[in-house]
Amino acid sequence: MPKSLLGERPLFTVLAEIVAIWIVSDIGYYILVPLIGDYSTHPFKMAAYYLFWVVITLINFWAFYRHWGTIKVNVSTFGIIALACACIALYFSYILPLFPALPWVGALRPPSELLYASPWYFLPKSIEIGLQQLLIVAMVLAFKVQGFSVHTTARWSAVLFGGMHVLLALSGSSFIYVAVFTSAATIAGFIFPYLIVRVRNGLVYSYLLHWGFYAVIIIAARVLLIS
Repeated sequence: MPKSLLGERPLFTVLAEIVAIWIVSDIGYYILVPLIGDYSTHPFKMAAYYLFWVVITLINFWAFYRHWGTIKVNVSTFGIIALACACIALYFSYILPLFPALPWVGALRPPSELLYASPWYFLPKSIEIGLQQLLIVAMVLAFKVQGFSVHTTARWSAVLFGGMHVLLALSGSSFIYVAVFTSAATIAGFIFPYLIVRVRNGLVYSYLLHWGFYAVIIIAARVLLIS
């Protein structure tokens, strides 16, 4: 990928734009929730909100995505997506119903969405994950354009992706919640660049890893509170 893809923007500016989109979209979420409700109560409105940010991201970083050659649309791609859809259907139909929604436990201060999330919760959440993955791809490709190794990019990704989750502390979440999400994001942030750069259709695997974390953490939150 040629350095000309950065245009007039230095690497720092690209990273600043990525962080800005992430933070502003998060701030918008916390402003909207008291007004229209969260993912489970108003999934279509929240999905539309994140679709707006997906469009902004695609427009802003289109030069990167257009020259990116690791997505190969072929039979195997559709096979992976079909298998993923089957696993998701299994999760919604059989696994999630085994762990019903729980009432809010204020003393524990868990994220309430994990306690009563319905299948509709995953509509806006899936789009939000897509937004975050697009931002991660833009970051990875920006480092690649500058000639950074995948390992160096992975370390930066771990720091940035993990660091963004420290901001959860500002939402009033408990220390344990912030620690769990930050630790998981740091580990995932290190893995994502390897998948995106070195694995054919790695973005699909990266997205599914990201999505799967929320599927697991919802069950884990309910199991821990039941016990």
